[in-house]
Amino acid sequence: MTDLSEQLGVSPATVRRDLVRLEEEGLLTRVHGGAVVEEGDQPFAEVAEVRVAEKDAIAAKAASLVEDGSSVLLDIGTTAYRLARQLHGRRLTVITSNLVVFEELVDDEGIELVLLGGMVRREYRSLVGFLTEDNLRQLHADWLFLGTSGVRPGGQVMDTTVVEVPVKRAMIKAADRVVLLADRAKFPGTGMARVCGPEDLDMVVTNAPVDPATQSSLQEAGVQVITAGKVQP
Repeated sequence: MTDLSEQLGVSPATVRRDLVRLEEEGLLTRVHGGAVVEEGDQPFAEVAEVRVAEKDAIAAKAASLVEDGSSVLLDIGTTAYRLARQLHGRRLTVITSNLVVFEELVDDEGIELVLLGGMVRREYRSLVGFLTEDNLRQLHADWLFLGTSGVRPGGQVMDTTVVEVPVKRAMIKAADRVVLLADRAKFPGTGMARVCGPEDLDMVVTNAPVDPATQSSLQEAGVQVITAGKVQP
């Protein structure tokens, strides 16, 4: 803190105040004596093989919430992909910018499948950008199943990649009910960019008890926390 104060030519109080503001905006994470800017997310193929059984338990619980005839918006990420695998044989409309979800469901004739337009992020198997956001402004979904890089104790939903945040926010606006899918590693997880606060969520589906601080924040916002079946480590 003192080094930053000297380098910037401002008081330690000013540095501290600015770091608090930047953390609230999701641009960094404060640590003892300073702050860190977190790295971007890992490519899809790397994350897809991590905690698969836990993600499947969350996906199965999430799928059980949806009635046939519903419209479902699936976020990018590997947990949304595991959820898509649970939707085969259902009578649903699925909207997504997740290319792996599209590939999973494209041959299932019982599902009306809507692929959002946008810029292709090849390594992350997703579509992003203003075209994706414009598409979402023209659509409505009964359910959004949202992924995350981390959930802060205050209930803030975070992401590691800034470019994906506007799409996630547009998805939230397009949906009646927002369900966050978050395995145990997401509390607190990672993420430098704030997606939304707990007030924007209706439910959280997880596979482990949520820490007390986060649980309190979610309860105060009226968020229902649903625990999927326990998975052996």
